[in-house]
Amino acid sequence: MQLTKYAHSCVRVEHDGGVLVIDPGVFSDPAALDGADAVLITHEHPDHLNAEAVTRQLERRPFTVHGPAALSAPLGDAAEVLRPVQPGESFTAAGVAIRAYGGRHAVIHPDIPVVENLGYLINDVVYHPGDSLVVPDVPVDTLFAPIHAPWSKFSEVVDFIRAVAPRRAYALHDALLNDNGYAVLDRQYTALSRTDYRRLEPGTQLDA
Repeated sequence: MQLTKYAHSCVRVEHDGGVLVIDPGVFSDPAALDGADAVLITHEHPDHLNAEAVTRQLERRPFTVHGPAALSAPLGDAAEVLRPVQPGESFTAAGVAIRAYGGRHAVIHPDIPVVENLGYLINDVVYHPGDSLVVPDVPVDTLFAPIHAPWSKFSEVVDFIRAVAPRRAYALHDALLNDNGYAVLDRQYTALSRTDYRRLEPGTQLDA
């Protein structure tokens, strides 16, 4: 598989001629969706789902959107392409094997409703947790770890990376940081995560 890390939480997966895009949100380049055969959405927040970009891409070519049933509301007219996914479910998208984990978004604050969230294990190799710190029940080679969010605490994210124990970890969910924040967190995660941790610039490609 070839992976392309776009801004924030968007990752593009290309495998055996198929194109799978995960979490094309409003902070990411809509070009991530070009040629998509399927889209995975972890949850309904706009930094993970740019509904307008998805709708525009659907006007160019058909594809299926996989994710929580609650996505039907923000997708609007595009909800007809939604294939609802349940935690623990295994399925295939763009020719790639997927297993869904979790079910709930991390708590931001007790006064803010908790929405559905799914983490996705891609081809038994790559794990994208969305906005949660749910540890999968199988070994993971490549982890995309949400390093910064209103709901997260640095120590909890470090412990999450250690619990998953991947061969390598890449920063996810980082669009709200500036250069100062990148410098501090990159240094701390590199020192404490106990794996090969890196932050990728948007557009960086790698093999998995």
